[in-house]
Amino acid sequence: MIVDHRLSNARQVASPNFSERLPEVHIELLVLHNISLPPGQYGGGFIEAFFCNSLCADDHEYFLEIAQLQVSAHLLIERSGEIIQFVPFDKKAWHAGKSAFMGRENCNEFSIGIELEGSDDAPFTDEQYQALAQVTAMLKRQYPAIRQDRIVGHSDIAPGRKTDPGPCFDWQRFHSLCSEQSVDTIHEDGP
Repeated sequence: MIVDHRLSNARQVASPNFSERLPEVHIELLVLHNISLPPGQYGGGFIEAFFCNSLCADDHEYFLEIAQLQVSAHLLIERSGEIIQFVPFDKKAWHAGKSAFMGRENCNEFSIGIELEGSDDAPFTDEQYQALAQVTAMLKRQYPAIRQDRIVGHSDIAPGRKTDPGPCFDWQRFHSLCSEQSVDTIHEDGP
């Protein structure tokens, strides 16, 4: 359930890396990403620290390159399927960078960003697919301008610059699970 632009079953961790959306802008795009810190490693709380500007550059040589960056996403889905929300959906999380969708630039302005803990070269977990499909169904109900054709990868809105969620993300499986969620919702709500 989404209450006050927050996912009720997510652990809430406030990131300072957001800004206000323009008042006339509607949320109409869902952008899927992957992230692992250090690259290819999971767990450790480094993603949470990164999104909260508390990543210690001394913890890993790669962190020297990124510790000063200010980025976030609305949600992170960990390998276990746990969901962490960093930015309320009505605010602009800083996840997409230089980007464009159907000729419209600055996708952060009108999108929700979901990070999956993972990498381009490793499969995602069953728990992540289940959590992502459930969240997607809730987001589509809450923000009806997000249609199936407006769910994209970071690579789709920043081609040549970004590759995530990567070739190991199973779009067919994700869309199938989303369809199941839609059917379940219809049955719950009645005819």
